[in-house]
Amino acid sequence: MKNTEITGLNLAELKEKIVSEKENLRKMTFAHQVSAIENPMKIKETRRLIAKLKTELTAKERQK
Repeated sequence: MKNTEITGLNLAELKEKIVSEKENLRKMTFAHQVSAIENPMKIKETRRLIAKLKTELTAKERQK
């Protein structure tokens, strides 16, 4: 996701996206531990996306 897409989300959408990405990360790390996944850089990208989403969520909560 691009930053412009992230800033366009509201609080509920951000929370929902964080939950789904955390679940996705959990599944990827488990799959990577069992057997090497095709692209391990996806794990890093997902962690960074979660951080971006959390940062935007905090910024929007502080605005209110």
